[in-house]
Amino acid sequence: MSPLYDLRINLNGQYTFFLNQDVISKYCGSLRKMIKQSKKKRNKKIKSPEIITIEIEDFPGGPDGFELVARFCYSNGEISIDVSNVSTLYCCSVFLGMTEKLCSSNLLLQTEKFLDEVFYGSWNDIVLCLKNCEQVFLHADSYGLVDKLILSALTKISRNSDAFSSSPSSSFASSHSSEMAKKTPESDKRPVPRTISCGRSNEWWFDDMSNLSSRIILMLIRIIGAYKTNIKSLALTSFLLHYLKTKLQTKSELMRNKLEYSDLADTAVKGVVLAGKAAFSCRKLFWVLRVLSNFSLSQGSHTALETLIGEMLDQATLDDLLISAGGGGGGSRESGFYNVDLVIRLLKVYVKNREEESNMKGIGKLIDKYLREISPDQNLKVSKFLGVAESLPDSARDCFDGVYRAIDIYLQSHPNLSPEDRTKICRCLNYKKLTLESCKQLARNPKIPPDIAIQALKSRCDPNQEHKTEDVKVVSKNVSRSRRHSLEKKPVLLHLKGFEIPTKLAEELKTKSGYNWRVMGSFREGL
Repeated sequence: MSPLYDLRINLNGQYTFFLNQDVISKYCGSLRKMIKQSKKKRNKKIKSPEIITIEIEDFPGGPDGFELVARFCYSNGEISIDVSNVSTLYCCSVFLGMTEKLCSSNLLLQTEKFLDEVFYGSWNDIVLCLKNCEQVFLHADSYGLVDKLILSALTKISRNSDAFSSSPSSSFASSHSSEMAKKTPESDKRPVPRTISCGRSNEWWFDDMSNLSSRIILMLIRIIGAYKTNIKSLALTSFLLHYLKTKLQTKSELMRNKLEYSDLADTAVKGVVLAGKAAFSCRKLFWVLRVLSNFSLSQGSHTALETLIGEMLDQATLDDLLISAGGGGGGSRESGFYNVDLVIRLLKVYVKNREEESNMKGIGKLIDKYLREISPDQNLKVSKFLGVAESLPDSARDCFDGVYRAIDIYLQSHPNLSPEDRTKICRCLNYKKLTLESCKQLARNPKIPPDIAIQALKSRCDPNQEHKTEDVKVVSKNVSRSRRHSLEKKPVLLHLKGFEIPTKLAEELKTKSGYNWRVMGSFREGL
């Protein structure tokens, strides 16, 4: 009578199983061979039974998988097989050589029969089997199980939505679909009665597939390309965006499989760029950028996505532009709360693609709002502020009051700014396009350097400049109407009543700039 156990299995260097050689050898061809080899090496003089030790590495499913095999062997070849364990049992049976050569109805045959029913069975069973493959992925992939399950899933999707279009080039997928159609019960040929997650029937499968690992989804993408299965690119892109958005909730998994998710994100960008403006609004593209930037996009993908957004930037809103640092397109909290660098890059793309500068009035107003919004940020540097303000040509703004208000907010929020920086930040102003009221405010603003105030006032009162604002009109008079201007060597600075200018500034205007000073009730007095 054989002892209770005479076989020790060391699994993956961590787990030990004590088993009976005869029981295991009856079903497992690989173990039977290893036991025979070990017996030949034994010392024949030893009469007492010797426990044979066998080392096994990289066993499918680890100790849980081996325990299932042991139960099968000790139950006379019987075990409950279902969609939650069939993938593991199949890989174990292939690994251990549990074929019909050893005994009838061995584990490999039982799992193959069950999988045949799954391939041509219900959608839920296919997805659950794919989920089970994650525990034994390397083996399931090498044995071709993952490929077969994915093709079965794609066939289900094609039959229950228009995500696929017919193509003679998809020969393998077409034949696979035809074979499945023949073997599928009539009860399962009806459209899949599932809740539509995004409001369109093409997306009924998104949530189920989003529960699978990134490795499974990468296999799906590769199979579509390898067999030229003509899935509509927009359907696949929409799924990838849905999948990646779902995976943002599992940060630990993202860190473990960062490279795999990065590949999926790059694939999604290619689909978005291919679909372009016809399928994605500007707001949707900003959402795509926010989501995909969490997955270490390649530089090429970043550039392609930003280029597409930049071309549509005039459709953006202030909320679209207010992307936090690190929330899309790179950026760092150290340089400010908002990702200003991204907006600067988008503006460069927008301006580059506009031949007529007259069409930029709308974007000019939007950027002025953006400047006012980001100005209070304590970490926003003057160079970044100017980078945004100066990204647009001068013709994009009819009036620079909005830029001045943003500068005023910035100066109030940065009281320790050096005189050089206070002067520097004003360089983006076009004083000739300031209204009279804004010019008054600028001249009275104690945080504005006096030299800047002088330049603004000089620009406002230049008789050669025609101001288009409602409150000021300066007209040059010819000599025939009046000889007054020709007799004066110094130009006259007309000063409206109510436009209070500090005495010190007035003196500077007179001494430094050579202006004569005259106060009038209105500009009409000078005509």
